[in-house]
Amino acid sequence: LVVFLIAALVSIAAVALICVFLFVNGIPAIKEIGFGDFTLGEVWKPTNGYYGILPFILGSIYVTAGAIVIGVPVGILTSIFMSRYCPKPLYKILKHATELLAGIPSIVYGFFGLVVLVPFVKTVFGGNGNSMLTASILLGIMILPTIIGVSESAIRSVPESYYEGALALGATKERSIFKTVIPAAKSGVMSGIILGMGRAIGETMAVVMVAGNQAIIPDSITSGVRTLTANIVLEMAYATGLHRRALIATAVVLFVFVLIINVCFSIINRRSE
Repeated sequence: LVVFLIAALVSIAAVALICVFLFVNGIPAIKEIGFGDFTLGEVWKPTNGYYGILPFILGSIYVTAGAIVIGVPVGILTSIFMSRYCPKPLYKILKHATELLAGIPSIVYGFFGLVVLVPFVKTVFGGNGNSMLTASILLGIMILPTIIGVSESAIRSVPESYYEGALALGATKERSIFKTVIPAAKSGVMSGIILGMGRAIGETMAVVMVAGNQAIIPDSITSGVRTLTANIVLEMAYATGLHRRALIATAVVLFVFVLIINVCFSIINRRSE
């Protein structure tokens, strides 16, 4: 019992220390720069005293939204196939493949995006290939293992009687799944989507390699973009003084985004219950 208690306290302490570090170092920087100038400013030029992170906020939102649009339908449909339709020999292959996707380092995904996706987007959609669209496609692929794994477990946890009852009432197999099984597994499926969003909004290296990293507000899906995480990793190595504290404040904004996502998920779960 004592060992379990200590482990739980260590976890809580780690989260608390991270929060204290971020807010103690980030909030004073936001006050010094000005909350409006910091969060709504469109220019990021630390050498000239401009610390506007609006382009990075929008970049993170756009790229994450694109990844969700691409990854969620594919992930949920794949989880339905694996849990309800997939033959056992093929299931083993798909299961190992999704687990392998989860284990691939983000830098490898970045190389794949740089060698395959960037030329593809450049040829099909124009631009130089390093763009918001490329980052969205890559992140959509990266969040698939999370969405598939959690959604499949949620779908399999639904009592078989729900599905069989719908069939007995005359519903087709597809209608029984989408009208009975999926609603019953809604909470678990939403958990997978939220975890995927967290993965997408927090990804750094893969995005740095394919997004273009332009500190401007993107005006199209083929424009280069820089996310909050990319801005931190690109500049933290040489930042000093207010510049460094502004980057920590950027992490505070990212942390708040993650909290908002989790709160929204909790509200959705309570309403569905």
